[in-house]
Order: sequence, then C-alpha cells, then structure tokens
Amino acid sequence: MEVKAGYKQTEVGVIPEDWIVKSVDEIADVKGGRRLPLGKSLSDTVTAHPYIRLIDMRFGKVKVEDIKYVPDDVFPLIKNYCISSRDIFISVVGATLGTIGKIPPELDGANLTENADRITKICCDQDFLLFNLLAERIQNRIESEKTVGAQPKLALTRIEKFRIALPPNPGEQRAIAIALSDADAHISSLEQVIAKKRDLKQAAMQELLIGKRRLPEYTEKWEVYTFGEIFTFLNTANYPWSDLSETGDVKYIHYGDVHKNPPPTFDSKKNELPFIKKEKVKDIPRVLDGDLVMVDAAEDYVGTGKSFEVINVSGQEIVAGLHTLLMRGDNNLIADGFKGYLQCIPEVKSALIKIATGISVYGISQNNVKKIEVTLPKVKEQTAIATVLSNMDAELTALEQQRDKTKAIKQGMMQELLTGRIRLMS
Repeated sequence: MEVKAGYKQTEVGVIPEDWIVKSVDEIADVKGGRRLPLGKSLSDTVTAHPYIRLIDMRFGKVKVEDIKYVPDDVFPLIKNYCISSRDIFISVVGATLGTIGKIPPELDGANLTENADRITKICCDQDFLLFNLLAERIQNRIESEKTVGAQPKLALTRIEKFRIALPPNPGEQRAIAIALSDADAHISSLEQVIAKKRDLKQAAMQELLIGKRRLPEYTEKWEVYTFGEIFTFLNTANYPWSDLSETGDVKYIHYGDVHKNPPPTFDSKKNELPFIKKEKVKDIPRVLDGDLVMVDAAEDYVGTGKSFEVINVSGQEIVAGLHTLLMRGDNNLIADGFKGYLQCIPEVKSALIKIATGISVYGISQNNVKKIEVTLPKVKEQTAIATVLSNMDAELTALEQQRDKTKAIKQGMMQELLTGRIRLMS
C-alpha cells in the first residue's frame, strides 16, 4: 500500500516520519499489586492507607467515597505496593480485565490489589499513554492475549510489550491528550445530565402513578380495578427459538424480546423481531397497537412481570410468543400510552413478585395476574400522565443519542490523532 509523503509504515500502522514506536517497558515500568495477607481484611474506618480493589476499577474512574482502607497494623506488610496519581492502572483478572484508568490525586499512595498492575515511572505524557492503551488496537490485543478460563488473566509481561506510536515532541503528546480529554469531559457532562434527568423522571413517575401528585385540572377520585377487568387475555404462541427465522410473514415476540427492551413501549417498526411460519400461528390472535405484552417467566424478581405496550403495528402481522401474556385493554378503563407504565406502579410490582413461583426461574400465571388490583385515574388523566412521562422519556432518549454520537466522534478522533493522521502541531 502506498504511503503518502511525510509518513512511514510501521508495525503499529502508518505514522508520521518523525514519530517513533516504543514498547510500554521502554517508556515505563509495569509493576504488580499485592493482596492483603491471609486473615487480614479491609476496613470502612478511614486510615492513611486507602486500598484500590477490582470493584473500584469497573469504569476506569475510582470514586473516593467507595474506597476501603488498610488498617494501620497491616500497612507495613504491603507498603511497597502503592499506586500514584501519576501512574496508570490496568485490571488483569476476571470480568474487569482490561479496564484502564487513573486514580484521583486524593488517593495518591493507595495500595493496589494483586489483581491489577500499575504502569509507573512514565516518561511520556501520562494521558497520551492512557488513551493509547484505551484505543481499539490495544484493547483488541488485550482480548486476544488474555488467558481463557473461569478467571481470564493478562500477564504483566504481555502489557510490557504493547507497542505505542509516540510523537517525540512532548507538546504534541500533551495537545493530543488535551483534545481527547476535552471529548471525555463532554461525554461525562452529558452522562451527568442524563443521570439527573433519570432521577427526575423516576421521582415524577413514582408520584404521578400513585396520585401523590396530581396534574392541573384533575380532581376526580381514583378507582380500584383488577387486571381481569381492565384487560382481555388473548392466546399466545408457544414456539421456541428453533422454530423462528430471520425472514417470513409473521413477526414473533419472544419473551427475551420483552426482557431486553426498555419499557414502556415497543416500536414494532424500529425494532427487529424474528419470524415464524404463518401456518404455525394461523389460529393465534395478532397483536394490535396498544396491546400489552408481559413476560410470564424471569430469572429474578426485577424482571418478573416485565412488559411493554406495542406501537406502530400497522401493516404488520405480529404474534406474542413463548412465555408471554397478551393483554388487550378496555379503552374505557385504560388509556393507550399508559399501559406500559403499569409495571412501575408499586402496588402492581409488589403483587407481581408476590404471585411469582419458582427457584431459579420465577413464573407468573395468567389467572393470578387477572386478580392483581390497581388503583387508576380516569382515562383522560391517564393520558395526561402518560404524555408527561413519555415527553421525559423522549428527552432522555435524545440526550442518550447525543452522548452515543459524541462517543463515536471521540473514537474517530482517537484513530486520527493517535496515529498522526491529523496533526495538532507541525
């Protein structure tokens, strides 16, 4: 492949002619952590010796408020296994393997778990190295070189040999790191806004769905109904995944589709569903707009009775399938747009958990669901509540899309900046 003027082909790809390629052990030292001695344990009592655990590394950012501490009498035994805020940590064992980050300055000198390594005495820009280790090329290398087993591991000697492309000018390293850090800061600010909006929506939902807060103009008394009064329960198909395909005439809602879809609605035009042969489900009622599909099996109480309201069915044939209940509402009692929020009403959720049976899998029966009672406002107020909550959902979705787009842009920036395709300094 032809390399344009001013660039050269290297083992890490095409980079500027003035850049160099070095292994991690040529620009830093890689050291292991240390576990607590047998019979010793961490403490919630604050000492001068914080301890960084695997659980603290999950997202690459260690929270001071979650830290546990090494007792003073134990510290002398592990005092040589400390990490500085100028170092980089990398988890080398288990589910968090490959998680990379820095500790905050407040935790400078913390002890480091044996299940992580620290990259220390770094002689290039710390953040420039950090972003290189987070880049797709190194992450793929970590994935391919980890040992396979119940507890996957990454050897320290593997980390030492990771190859990094470096601009020799420290100023260019810093400029690249600042540009990527700015992108991270923007992503972080969006995530903070999203978290705040989620909290506000949760609070509004808890109050509006039980009548603790009423919308203006609504004063009518709420009434108690059973699910059997609100809904007609229709037959569902009971075919396993082996009977489904990627193409066909009739779409099939499997209980797994309900579990993985965030409530309250399921847009059948935007979301993919498997298909089933038409002759297999010729006697099964078709799903209509506004129908509620609820799972009758879950692996935990959180998923018990999870449901969604189906929308945008027009022009499609859809059936509800294995381990689902198909429920069609009485328009005089339940409003379109409100049905998917029923599972969020505390009295409904607690009733669903109460009727669940099983040990490793929790099941609910149609007959028991029919008996569940729920206190509801009139349909007009339900519609108003659903509008408020769906507007909040739409705002959250827009923010999440903005965050995801920003993440994609940052990934593109990493590709361009860390290989010198785009130069911030000449």
